[in-house]
Order: sequence, then C-alpha cells, then structure tokens
Amino acid sequence: MLSVISYPVFVFSVIASLVLSISLFPTGWFEFRPEWLGLVVFYWTFRAPAQFGVLLAWCLGLLLDVLEATPLGVNALGMGLTAFLVLTIHQRLRMYPVPQQCVMVFLLLGINQMLVHFLKQMFGGEDAGFSYLWPALTSAVIWPVFCIVLDNINRKLG
Repeated sequence: MLSVISYPVFVFSVIASLVLSISLFPTGWFEFRPEWLGLVVFYWTFRAPAQFGVLLAWCLGLLLDVLEATPLGVNALGMGLTAFLVLTIHQRLRMYPVPQQCVMVFLLLGINQMLVHFLKQMFGGEDAGFSYLWPALTSAVIWPVFCIVLDNINRKLG
C-alpha cells in the first residue's frame, strides 16, 4: 500500500494505458499486446484499495468500450470484475513475492479476458481459440517492470 497517492500519476497512467490500448501494433504482434488498462486497474486497486475500486474500474472499462467501439459494458464488466477480485485478495497479494504476483496478474487478467471474449462471442464475434489469453500472459511478464516504474514515479511526485 502506498503512503501517498499522486493523483496526477494516476491520471497520466490511465491516459497512457488507454492510448496504448488503441495504439497500432504490427499485425503479427497485435494479439500479444498487454492488457494495459487491466494492468493499471490491477495496480491502482492493489496499491490504493481505499481510493480506487470497482466503480472507477467500471467507468474506465466503459471508456475503453467507447475507444475500441465494442458493445458498451463488455470491457466495463471485465474491469469491474478485475477490480473486485483484486480488492478481495489485495491484503494477501501484498505478502506474495513478485513471481507469485505475476501468476496472480495472469490469473485475474485471464479471467477478465475470458469474460470479455465470452461476451464478444455472444454478440457475434469470431472465435479465436485460446489466443485471447496472450494479453494476460504478456501482462504478467511485464508486471514487475510496470509495478516498479509506477511505484518510483508515484514516490517522486507524491
């Protein structure tokens, strides 16, 4: 848990994650793009659970729905579920070593990706097999660097 929360760092991290979520990647690498907004929601609900919760995550997911032109509520439901799950385990998660935190990032963002994929399937999306789990895996791989960078920026500006 962070002692001081820098709200400008929060706003900047949300804007950066939304830009990275809709940025263009090479076509071969597109399915490996990390779930940037999911990482930001995970980080802020993990580090400051009293200030950032399910409602804020749902609003950010709704904003991602608008940016990605997906049916409204699909990403919002996924981000809200992710924030809820992080809030339920955040006290235990703080005691985990970094590799175990990476596993939890993969599991929780994987649940998010499964829910979003299921809802998109219900609305008539194409089936992509299990390739929808790649963003959860790449997010888990970059979690240690992501967490250290945001912690350092927040300490310097907070």
